Amino acid sequence: MSAKMLSIPALLVGTTYRSISRPKEGTIVYATKRDALWYGENIEAYAIEVRPNHGINNFWATIAVNVAK
Repeated sequence: MSAKMLSIPALLVGTTYRSISRPKEGTIVYATKRDALWYGENIEAYAIEVRPNHGINNFWATIAVNVAK
Protein backbone atom coordinates (compact mmCIF):
# COMPACT_ATOMS: atom_id res chain seq x y z
CA MET A 1 0.00 0.00 0.00
CA SER A 2 1.37 3.41 -0.88
CA ALA A 3 0.72 6.65 0.94
CA LYS A 4 -0.65 9.61 -0.97
CA MET A 5 1.47 12.71 -0.41
CA LEU A 6 -0.50 15.94 0.00
CA SER A 7 0.84 19.46 0.23
CA ILE A 8 0.13 21.64 3.25
CA PRO A 9 -1.99 24.11 1.21
CA ALA A 10 -4.09 21.19 -0.06
CA LEU A 11 -4.63 20.04 3.52
CA LEU A 12 -5.61 23.55 4.69
CA VAL A 13 -8.23 24.23 1.99
CA GLY A 14 -11.67 23.23 3.22
CA THR A 15 -10.81 23.38 6.91
CA THR A 16 -12.32 25.81 9.41
CA TYR A 17 -10.40 28.93 10.46
CA ARG A 18 -11.23 30.70 13.70
CA SER A 19 -9.27 33.75 14.85
CA ILE A 20 -8.42 34.21 18.51
CA SER A 21 -7.50 37.90 18.21
CA ARG A 22 -10.44 39.08 16.07
CA PRO A 23 -14.04 37.88 15.79
CA LYS A 24 -13.71 36.21 12.39
CA GLU A 25 -14.23 32.63 11.31
CA GLY A 26 -14.95 30.71 8.15
CA THR A 27 -13.70 28.11 5.68
CA ILE A 28 -10.25 28.31 4.10
CA VAL A 29 -10.62 28.55 0.31
CA TYR A 30 -6.98 29.24 -0.67
CA ALA A 31 -3.57 28.84 0.97
CA THR A 32 -0.04 29.69 -0.13
CA LYS A 33 3.32 29.58 1.64
CA ARG A 34 4.84 32.89 2.73
CA ASP A 35 8.62 32.61 2.55
CA ALA A 36 9.18 36.20 3.68
CA LEU A 37 7.98 35.46 7.24
CA TRP A 38 9.93 33.44 9.79
CA TYR A 39 8.28 32.14 12.97
CA GLY A 40 11.03 29.77 14.08
CA GLU A 41 12.58 26.43 13.30
CA ASN A 42 10.22 23.85 11.76
CA ILE A 43 7.44 26.45 11.48
CA GLU A 44 6.19 27.78 8.13
CA ALA A 45 3.92 30.76 7.49
CA TYR A 46 0.93 30.47 5.16
CA ALA A 47 -1.32 33.19 3.77
CA ILE A 48 -4.91 31.97 3.70
CA GLU A 49 -8.06 33.34 2.11
CA VAL A 50 -11.15 32.65 4.19
CA ARG A 51 -14.83 32.63 3.17
CA PRO A 52 -16.61 33.95 6.29
CA ASN A 53 -19.52 32.15 7.95
CA HIS A 54 -21.23 35.54 8.38
CA GLY A 55 -20.86 38.30 5.81
CA ILE A 56 -20.01 38.34 2.12
CA ASN A 57 -16.41 39.55 1.78
CA ASN A 58 -13.58 37.02 1.96
CA PHE A 59 -10.68 38.02 4.20
CA TRP A 60 -6.98 37.13 4.40
CA ALA A 61 -4.97 35.96 7.38
CA THR A 62 -1.54 34.51 8.07
CA ILE A 63 -1.15 31.30 10.04
CA ALA A 64 1.85 29.36 11.34
CA VAL A 65 2.13 25.62 10.68
CA ASN A 66 4.49 23.30 12.58
CA VAL A 67 6.26 21.11 10.02
CA ALA A 68 8.52 19.12 12.33
CA LYS A 69 9.05 15.57 11.15
